[in-house]
Amino acid sequence: MTYAITQTCCNDATCVAVCPVNCIHPTPEERAVGSTEMLHIDPRACIDCGACADACPVDAIFPVDALSAGQREYADINAAYYRGTEPPAAEVAGPNFHVWGEPVFERSLPSDFGPLRVAVVGTGPAGMYAAQDLLLHTAAEVTLIDRLPVAGGLVRYGVAPDHPATKKVGDTFSRFHSHPRVRMHLGIEVGRDVTAEELSAHHDAVVYAVGASTDRRLGVPGEETPGCLSATAFVAWYNAHPEAVAQGVDLSAERVVVVGNGNVALDVARILVADPEALAATDIAAHALEALRASRVREVVVLGRRGPEDAAYTRSELLALTHLPGVELVVDDHDPRTAAAIDAAGAGDRAGALKGLARVRTDAASPADGGRRIVLRFHSEVVEILAAGGGVDSVRVTDGGGSGAGGGDAGTADLAAGLLLRAIGYRGLPVPGLPFDEASGTVPHEGGRVAGVPGSYVVGWIKRGPSGGIGANRTCAAETVGTLLADAVAGTLPAPTGDARAFARLARQRNRRVVDARGLAAIDRAERDRGRREGRPRVKLATVEELVATARSGRLLRLTR
Repeated sequence: MTYAITQTCCNDATCVAVCPVNCIHPTPEERAVGSTEMLHIDPRACIDCGACADACPVDAIFPVDALSAGQREYADINAAYYRGTEPPAAEVAGPNFHVWGEPVFERSLPSDFGPLRVAVVGTGPAGMYAAQDLLLHTAAEVTLIDRLPVAGGLVRYGVAPDHPATKKVGDTFSRFHSHPRVRMHLGIEVGRDVTAEELSAHHDAVVYAVGASTDRRLGVPGEETPGCLSATAFVAWYNAHPEAVAQGVDLSAERVVVVGNGNVALDVARILVADPEALAATDIAAHALEALRASRVREVVVLGRRGPEDAAYTRSELLALTHLPGVELVVDDHDPRTAAAIDAAGAGDRAGALKGLARVRTDAASPADGGRRIVLRFHSEVVEILAAGGGVDSVRVTDGGGSGAGGGDAGTADLAAGLLLRAIGYRGLPVPGLPFDEASGTVPHEGGRVAGVPGSYVVGWIKRGPSGGIGANRTCAAETVGTLLADAVAGTLPAPTGDARAFARLARQRNRRVVDARGLAAIDRAERDRGRREGRPRVKLATVEELVATARSGRLLRLTR
């Protein structure tokens, strides 16, 4: 029996480090790292020790014979990665399983290296990987800062509620929230409550992990029509983000058009047609669950500008749609290039994953009668968003059939829809006090070191742009922390003029609603208690007021005991 890596692989390579036979690839040292959608276990070399499964932060690794019906295909996906390669030969005759290379020490700190005081702005995966690196490998004191009164970032507010295994990486990070060398100031925004200069004045270094919080625009007529939303806003809505509007997503139409075909597009499509009672067992926002229960949406059309061979989603997320109960996944064959690409694709090709799916022509007027379905429509772009009655009425898209279907011009088709979600990418916003590249939406840097601002560093999407999943931030953070430590050893970090206590006083003077680690623990307890009463993992507090009040009440309760 061997193990296999499945859909929820986060690519952070924790499993690689614990494998005694080096059977998980690509490793962080290999050129292919980052070019594959997931890691793969070689069934020819796996010795069934289970170390990788124990180490996996997102529960993505299982014995092959224990895979569920929806996961069995991953046994072949893992094995296919190694087809055509020579099986690994026994490297040594002895107690070691394989020849270990010479140890490499990428960082070398002098014996008298004193503890640094580092602020990390942002408590999502990028920031927490940086904090974890500092806490585990140095004696640094870390100040965790977030503009929201609760920690988690992308894990809490970006991961779909029906992906609970992926959210488990948050448990790995949360153990550092109460670390003895961590101080937490949640609800503090750099540029609003404190300046970048004030933050630097109280710390040896500052690491900005603020992500890419806005979305890209379509740039077509009608984009400002009510009912045309960003996928960012929709994801925030169903994940109970405190800045999302609790009401206001109109699900009264039978069809929704999603522009873009990356993993976020598939997430929102899946949530729109999933069984609400299945979602009721997740941590989805209460207001979103209520709206989805009353929803009339039966069809989601996912538009891709290019062909199926160039789709942006990962194979694992696409395969998950094929196992969604009560939902049919089909391909729109309006353009002959789509069918040609699928038919010519090999089993391991991106387009090959669509073989066996029904091919349909999307009706211009309304979705097909019957059950719910997701339609993948390739070679199709939005030309215009048409309004009627104060909201989206239809979406004019390019049509390879050139028929002018549904009232569109020749070469276009009008698809009736009451909601359009654009999922065409994220974009970073300027950080007050730091340089900003408008073209890339990132902060200019060298190995994570902010250009022209000594002692300031970046990590995650604000550093490299909106690419890579949760696990990619581990390698990204390692580079940034390495650069920071090299600067510290070289003596190029500016000396702070204030200490941790002075910064804590400053933060509370500027914002009386700051949440600390004890307040965060109170929020966690309250949400889990609410969840237990409703048979759910947690029921999230959905407003800043609720979060701050709960943090204060829980903290006061502990102090009076």
